[in-house]
Amino acid sequence: MKNQPSIIFEDDDIIVLNKPAHYLTITDRFVAERPNLVTFLKNRLEDIFIVHRLDKETSGVIIFAKNAAAHRNLSMQFEARTVDKIYLALVEGAVHKEEGEINQPIASNMRDKGRMIIASRGKPSLTIYQVIERFKNYTLVEANIKTGRTHQVRVHFEVIGYPLAVDSLYGRKDAFLLSEIKMKKYRRGKDVIEERPLMSRTTLHATKVTFNHPSSNKKMTLKAELPKDFRAVLNQLRKWGN
Repeated sequence: MKNQPSIIFEDDDIIVLNKPAHYLTITDRFVAERPNLVTFLKNRLEDIFIVHRLDKETSGVIIFAKNAAAHRNLSMQFEARTVDKIYLALVEGAVHKEEGEINQPIASNMRDKGRMIIASRGKPSLTIYQVIERFKNYTLVEANIKTGRTHQVRVHFEVIGYPLAVDSLYGRKDAFLLSEIKMKKYRRGKDVIEERPLMSRTTLHATKVTFNHPSSNKKMTLKAELPKDFRAVLNQLRKWGN
């Protein structure tokens, strides 16, 4: 695989990675060879403890503990919702408010395994967002998830009418094509048979996490730079999508 995880921060208690898209957080139970962060870390560390997870297609910052005490401390912070997990999401449409919150319970879809839905039987779920940048048909938002539900950002923005720009499960597209924003200005090369997407995974990136260090209790904010595919989409939107 071309893109490999990179280390943002490491000490005796924690290791924080920038996860590439298409990397699993944990080992696949059916195909152990699929690229995943746990295997990547176990090749260089004796012990590793999972603190939280990111979806396979989501890139960005993720924390692992290196000992049981650090794992316990961080898990308590996540349970107490004192950890700020900030995502950048490119969504379809012009989000009507500059900032707001989505407070809708999320549950598993009993009829469609692997998909989540808004349902009264679901767990309380809160996403606080603000608009970062606007384009003609898309909006870049920053989302702070106060609860860590499966597919939370994806489900919450879909329910208010602004699904991710690319999301094969909850959105309308499974790829982002340059021709869609350049419209009549787009010209394919003579030898090009099929247009290559700028981005072919969910337009979601875990950009920043703030927490207290498990030993020193010092507040830490760690950031993960946007990957190449996400930057390419934003650059083209700035050029053609206004």
